[in-house]
Amino acid sequence: MGTYGSAHIVWDWNGTLFHDNDAIIGATNAAFAELGLEPITLERYRALYCVPVPKFYERLMGRMPTDAEWLVMDETFHRYYAQHRLGCGLTEGAAELLAGWRSAGRSQSLLSMYGHNDLVPLVQGFGIEAHFLRVEGRTGPSGGSKAEHMVRHIRALGGVDPTRTVVIGDAADDAVAARHVGARAVLYTGGSHSRASLEEVGVPVVDTLQEAVAEAERLGA
Repeated sequence: MGTYGSAHIVWDWNGTLFHDNDAIIGATNAAFAELGLEPITLERYRALYCVPVPKFYERLMGRMPTDAEWLVMDETFHRYYAQHRLGCGLTEGAAELLAGWRSAGRSQSLLSMYGHNDLVPLVQGFGIEAHFLRVEGRTGPSGGSKAEHMVRHIRALGGVDPTRTVVIGDAADDAVAARHVGARAVLYTGGSHSRASLEEVGVPVVDTLQEAVAEAERLGA
C-alpha cells in the first residue's frame, strides 16, 4: 500500500485541510448566545479549546454544561456551522499537496470527527475524494474522542502499517489518537489550537501544511 519506505498520512479535516476557523468561532458564539454567554475571540478559543467538547465549554463557563444545555449548544453549533461552512475553502496549498502525495505513489486517508454524512459530500465538492484510500467521518453522537475512531480507521485500511503512519491535524486529540495506534503525529498551527498548547504535546509542530507533509515524509522514512 503506497511506496515501500514512505509514510501513510491520515489527514484531519476541520482546521487542517478545511480552513473553517471563521465558521467554527461563529458557531461557538451562536451556541454561547443561546445560554446568554459572552462571545469569545479566536485567540481565546484557541488557547482554551480541548476535547471532549463539553470539557471545553466547562473551561469557558466555569462549570460543566448540564445535559439540557449541552444539547441546546450542540444543536445550535451544528445548525450555524452548516450555514457558514459554505463560505469556507481548503487550506492554502492543500489540494496540490494531496495530489502530489498521491502522484508520488504514496497513500493517504481522511479521518474526521465531523459527521460522516456531512463530510463526504463536502470532500466530493472540492474534487479531492480520489486522493484518499478512505474518507471517514464520525458516526454516532458528537463530543467524543478520536482515539477509538482511529483504531477502526487503521483496521479498515487493511495493509497500512500504523508504525509508518503519520497523523496530520490541528489538535492535541490528533496526537493522542496517533499514539493510541502506535502512529506518529504532526500538528499544524492554523486551526483550533494555539502553538503554545500544541507544543505541550511533544510532537513536531508546524505552521504550514507543506511543512507538515515534509515532516511526515521524514518520520515515515
